[in-house]
Amino acid sequence: MTKSEKYVVGTSGYSFADWVGQFYPPRTASREMFDYYASQFRAVELNYTYYHMPAARTLESLARRSGEGFVFYVKANQATTHKHDRGAAEPFIDALAPLREANKLAGVLMQFPQSFHRTAANRKYLAGVLDDFASVPVAVEFRHCSWEHSSVLEGLRDRGATLVIPDAPDISSLYHHRPALTSKTGYLRLHSRNAKLWYAGAAERYDYHYSQDELREIADDWASVADAADKVYAFFNNCHRGQAAENAEAFERIVRGIE
Repeated sequence: MTKSEKYVVGTSGYSFADWVGQFYPPRTASREMFDYYASQFRAVELNYTYYHMPAARTLESLARRSGEGFVFYVKANQATTHKHDRGAAEPFIDALAPLREANKLAGVLMQFPQSFHRTAANRKYLAGVLDDFASVPVAVEFRHCSWEHSSVLEGLRDRGATLVIPDAPDISSLYHHRPALTSKTGYLRLHSRNAKLWYAGAAERYDYHYSQDELREIADDWASVADAADKVYAFFNNCHRGQAAENAEAFERIVRGIE
């Protein structure tokens, strides 16, 4: 497998009304979005599962409608990452069965909030949650800078969990880390580089368009990691007005040497 073939690029979510006419053809109905999305990309990060516990029948439908080789990273429900309810793990994992049976589950994304600091209690909670989800591949995204510690990477490696590298504004309290592996999987989430809007609210936080130069710089930064990884997932979360899809398409062209 060449380095370019290791990259699997997609977006964080796919069902956005303001993508119609930008990424989706004009007059695309919401029920038609996934089919079109799956014809353009090989992976998606399902984000609705953060807000609502997934139903197996919904995931079975998505698995059936996506082509061979298409995979899903499924975002853990907020009960797990934000409300510290370990009881949510079992029903969540059970609902993933159709994706696992179809060999389309890339893993579960656990995105912890910036308020989740590296304290003794939170380290214990994280260890427990990783135990709860041990039956599925897990990727962990930190938002607070306190997790920038070598022991965190060692702990994730020991448990076979993947470290998510977020691309986020240059704000000192946010988690930043050079591209790195704690498993054989690389994971990049691209959010925004606009510090002025980061705390303006959810509607503005991810309103950002990466330039071609920025995308090339990111690809260069990840080159050595891609050499060592089995796969590198890159998901764009700058979702406004189809920016994520446009940037994802451009990034895929760059890493495949087309542009």
